[in-house]
Amino acid sequence: MGWWQVNADTLAGSRFVISPMAEVFASLKLLHAGVGRWPGEGAWLARHLPGYRARLAADPVTALLVRAGLGREWIADFLTPAPVPGASFEAELARVRDADPAEARRHLSVSLAGPLPEPLRRDDLPRLAARLLEYVWQDAVRPYWERRRRILEADVVARTARMGEGGWAAALDTLRPGMRWLGGDRLQVNLHEYPPREISGAQLLFVPVTPKAGWVAWEDGERYAVVYPCEGVAAAAGAVSDGLGALLGRGRARVLVLLDSPLSTTQLVALTGQGLGSVGRHLRVLLDAGLVRRRRAGRSVLYYRAPAGDVLVAASDAPAAGRTPPRTSGGVSIRP
Repeated sequence: MGWWQVNADTLAGSRFVISPMAEVFASLKLLHAGVGRWPGEGAWLARHLPGYRARLAADPVTALLVRAGLGREWIADFLTPAPVPGASFEAELARVRDADPAEARRHLSVSLAGPLPEPLRRDDLPRLAARLLEYVWQDAVRPYWERRRRILEADVVARTARMGEGGWAAALDTLRPGMRWLGGDRLQVNLHEYPPREISGAQLLFVPVTPKAGWVAWEDGERYAVVYPCEGVAAAAGAVSDGLGALLGRGRARVLVLLDSPLSTTQLVALTGQGLGSVGRHLRVLLDAGLVRRRRAGRSVLYYRAPAGDVLVAASDAPAAGRTPPRTSGGVSIRP
């Protein structure tokens, strides 16, 4: 397994950060895969995948660069620099563009686990990669960035609250598949058989992204990052039915739909984009109506749907009377 040696001071000083570049690279991975995991991703792919594929078809060198850089078990390091907290997308993009060409070729050889194809033995690979990442940002991420950023912020709030309740083990063990706190200052970051890394004294960052993607990145001795898929993406994308919106008002109905799992007021503000006062009023009405309950978790107050709220949401999503409901695989409905 791959694990990092992390002393107490490094772990205590670690941070959750949001990175536009990490979101762009995760979106590139999703475009490369071409398959979404929930309806919202499917709609996003339907809109942006044709243009992405047309761009690569017109630029076979960049297409080969993407296939080589993503690899099977390892991503070419120059494509995923460890994020700098607070840096803009443009600043992070410049780090990719300014990568040393010889190092970029070496990283691609590692990700390929073999010799570099002749078309990639050139010095402009970092510039080609930066051009593609900028295209993905402008075409497929930036139009949605404010909404995605709110989802990412909500995930950070939830992880921080979980850490306050159960310590680092509780926060890290559910971060991404193959990752868990081993004890003894050891953080397992994946299941690959790589040599351990001593990162004590460096900056340790945890970076959420909305696609189901994850990787690790580092600048030796300075900064290490774990990129992980955030929670709540599908829930945040859940549509409010016309009937429920008409009954409760769309803002209040949106809050009720999101409370499929416990959330704090701060998380609801981040996910809905509504103001704190509006969310507070919606919660008060839903509490008084018996549709929502609350409980304290550490310093946070978490709200969640009561059985009556579950019934109301389920009824609003049910097929109209007289219609045959769609069949589900094996009679089981699975939430994303």
